[in-house]
Amino acid sequence: MKRITVLVVASLLVLGQAHAQTKPRVKTDKTITSKEKVTTEHYTFQLSDKVTRQEVTFKNRYGITIAADLYLPKRRGNEPLAALVISGPFGAVKEQSSGLYANEMAARGFVTLAFDPSFTGESGGEVRNVASPDIYTEDFSAAVDYIGLVESVDRSRIGAIGICGLSGMALTAASSDTRIKAVATASMYDMSRSMSRSHKDGYTLEQRMQVMDYLSQQRWEDAENGHYALGLHEVPFDENGKMVKGKRVLPEALPKEADPVLAAFFDYYRTPRGFHPRSINSLTAWTATTPMAFFNFPMAANIEMISPRPIMLIAGENAHSRYYSEDVYKRASEPKELVLVPNADHVDLYDRTELIPFGKLASFFNDHLKTAKTDQAEKAKGNGSANGK
Repeated sequence: MKRITVLVVASLLVLGQAHAQTKPRVKTDKTITSKEKVTTEHYTFQLSDKVTRQEVTFKNRYGITIAADLYLPKRRGNEPLAALVISGPFGAVKEQSSGLYANEMAARGFVTLAFDPSFTGESGGEVRNVASPDIYTEDFSAAVDYIGLVESVDRSRIGAIGICGLSGMALTAASSDTRIKAVATASMYDMSRSMSRSHKDGYTLEQRMQVMDYLSQQRWEDAENGHYALGLHEVPFDENGKMVKGKRVLPEALPKEADPVLAAFFDYYRTPRGFHPRSINSLTAWTATTPMAFFNFPMAANIEMISPRPIMLIAGENAHSRYYSEDVYKRASEPKELVLVPNADHVDLYDRTELIPFGKLASFFNDHLKTAKTDQAEKAKGNGSANGK
C-alpha cells in the first residue's frame, strides 16, 4: 500500500565497546562519552549520554581507507543489534550531520556507523576533494562489510541512511547490495541529475553542451598544470546566459539580499552551527572536473531492484530539493513511504533535532530490521488470529 505521511512535529525528545573480527579495527583509546570534552576533534553536536563513540577505519574494494565513527548504545543485552550505515551531506564530514544522525539512532538502540566518503574528511584517496558516484556508492557497501563484522551486530539486520547528496549513493548501493535490508534518505539530492541537468532540470540542451565542453577543456588545463583545479560542481549560468565559475562552494561572507537557499546553506556550513574545517562546503570546493563522472552515472537507475526491501524518503515541506524525493517515490517499487516535514527546509533536516523525525526513522528500521525470532512470533500471532484463536 502506498503511503505518503505528513508529520506534525511539535518537538522530539533527544533522547561497551565492540570488537570486529578483522583488521584494522576500533581504536579503543579514542572512546568518548558525553561527559568528556573533545579536545582534538570538533563535532557539531553533543554526544548522547546513552552512547559511546569510537574511531574506526576500513577499506573499500578499491583499497581506499575509509574513516568512520562507530556509535554504540551503552545499554544492550546479549542479543545482537540492528545496525545502520550513514553518510552525507555531499561535501560534509562525519563530525557534522551524519554523525548527528548516527548519535540519535544509536541512542534509540541501533549500532551506527557514520563515515567520510573516499577523498574527503579523514578518509584516504588521492586526489583530494574529488567525488565519484561509483566509489561513493561502493563506500556504503564497504561500510556494510565493516559493520557486519562487529560482534554486537546482527548482520542480517543492516540498513542505510543517506543525507542530501549521499542519498542517491545509498539508494544506488541498496539497488545492488541485498545486505542493505532497508534504506532511508533525508533531504535527498540526486547529484547526477543536479550536475548534469541543473536545479529542476533547468539546463537547456545548449547549456548542457557548454558545461560538458568546459569540463573537457578543464582536463587539458589540469594536465598542463600538473594539478587539479577547484571549481563549482553545479555550474550555474547568470541572467545573461554566461557560465559562472568559482573556487568555493560557499562565499566567505553572505552577500546582501542573498538567495534564501544560499543563505540556508551558509547558515549551516559557514557559522558555528555546522562549520567544520575538514568540510569541503565549509572552506573550499570540489575539483572542477568532478561533474564529468556524474554526467555518465545516473543515480538509482535500478531503483526498482530495491523492492521488496523498503524505502523511506524524508523531505522538508519547504525544501527546494523536495522534488527529488517526490520523483524517486514515484519511480520506486513498493514498499515505500514519503515523509514530508512541515515548516522545514532542506538544511533544517541536517541538524534541527526538533524537526527531524528520528522517532519515525527508528520505527521504520525497527519494523523492517526485525529478528527472525520476531518475524516468526508475529506470523504465528497472525495465523492464530486468522484461526479465531
